[in-house]
Amino acid sequence: MTAPTRADGSRSRGFTLIELIIALAVVAILVRIAFPSYQAYVVRSSRQAAQSELVALANAQERIFLNSNFYACSVALPYTGQSTSTSGLGVSTGKSKDGRYTLAVVSTCDVATQPQTFTLKATAIGAQAGNGDLTIEETGRQIWIRAGVNYTWDGRAM
Repeated sequence: MTAPTRADGSRSRGFTLIELIIALAVVAILVRIAFPSYQAYVVRSSRQAAQSELVALANAQERIFLNSNFYACSVALPYTGQSTSTSGLGVSTGKSKDGRYTLAVVSTCDVATQPQTFTLKATAIGAQAGNGDLTIEETGRQIWIRAGVNYTWDGRAM
């Protein structure tokens, strides 16, 4: 498209107001379509990251069991290598790496007990909270609890 000429013979350059409004409307429509998909992607990727962290913690629990003949009672306490139930898994913050889940060992432990089972739980926090909680047990059972319904981690209802 050629630019219109002015009365003095020079050409005008730039965008008209209508062109700018149309461009903004197109961008607004694209954002309205793409943003919910992006949010769903972030939630899904955070859940998958928490799942892999739980698997890594479960593997650490198994290593502790081989060494001590019982499972650790805490996520936050460091693993000392000693045969005491005050040993932990060494996750200093008790949160997932992206901070969207709190990690915990769900068990009834005290100094006198030496647990023979464990349940690791990742509880969703913040914007992730509506996505449900994740658990893994010593048997390898992996559960995603969302809105009171239990699913396997791959999304199949139990």
